[in-house]
Amino acid sequence: MSDLIKFEETISFLLAKVSTAHRNSLERRMGQIGLHGGQIFVLFELWQKDGQRQIDLAKKLDISAPTINKMIKGLIDINLVTRSRADGDGRSTRIFLAPRGLSIRPEIEEQWLELEESCLSSLNKTERTVLASILIKLRNLFNGRPNSEEDDE
Repeated sequence: MSDLIKFEETISFLLAKVSTAHRNSLERRMGQIGLHGGQIFVLFELWQKDGQRQIDLAKKLDISAPTINKMIKGLIDINLVTRSRADGDGRSTRIFLAPRGLSIRPEIEEQWLELEESCLSSLNKTERTVLASILIKLRNLFNGRPNSEEDDE
């Protein structure tokens, strides 16, 4: 009989546990300002380029159409974004930041930076740089670009 895998000793197990803990912490922090963790990624995209098509947001965030629709509905309900039909194509919708979607940014940034510091407080600058490099490589591998040096996703 072969040796059984000790799952809890694998990198994948550790990565899954860290990911879950980080996501839970993100949810708690964003919950303090009335958001769900996933919603902030929609806002991040719109802060970079407002008025994006809903389908393009789904692709950038690598989520399904029903999921992005639910996220955007939640953001509309709390007056952070608006949705309008794209010119010339009644099937396509564009998502725009509402005034509150712009004004809430400093509050989100504050929570994000506090999360960042709480996650990395025990790491020195070199360790942070190495961790970022490893995470970028893993992300690129998962996205089908194993040899990519790009880190701007």
